[in-house]
Amino acid sequence: MFKTEYTLDVRYYETDTMGIVHHSNYLRYFECGRNQMMKELGIPIEVLERAGVMLPVVKVEISYKAPAYMGDSLKIVTTVNREPLAKIVLEQQIFNQKDELICYGTVTVGFIDSVTRRPVRVPQLFAEKIAPFFTNGEKKL
Repeated sequence: MFKTEYTLDVRYYETDTMGIVHHSNYLRYFECGRNQMMKELGIPIEVLERAGVMLPVVKVEISYKAPAYMGDSLKIVTTVNREPLAKIVLEQQIFNQKDELICYGTVTVGFIDSVTRRPVRVPQLFAEKIAPFFTNGEKKL
């Protein structure tokens, strides 16, 4: 398992007239968590893109539990529970400053060749960085 945490403050433009975060922004928060995960692995997304691999989102599921508000500080937790092969499934949770669960979901990201736009196996660079976090007995995607 590989797990990261990223904290951000809710910005005014992410809220509606009631000061509540618009539902579409949680997907952006998930992306901030994925970007942090890649940085902590030592391979920011731009490094993979320069190597000719793109990471499109192919599936998203989000469940909303409670609203986030203007002024809240949110913690985005990103967890990879299975070693990836052709895609990576990220389980993500967002908590407020009181450690209350705001929302959770899964994001499935594929790996594609930037020229052919065809799916490829997990890039070697990525595989080498994430492999130490998994044991031989865990299921791979």
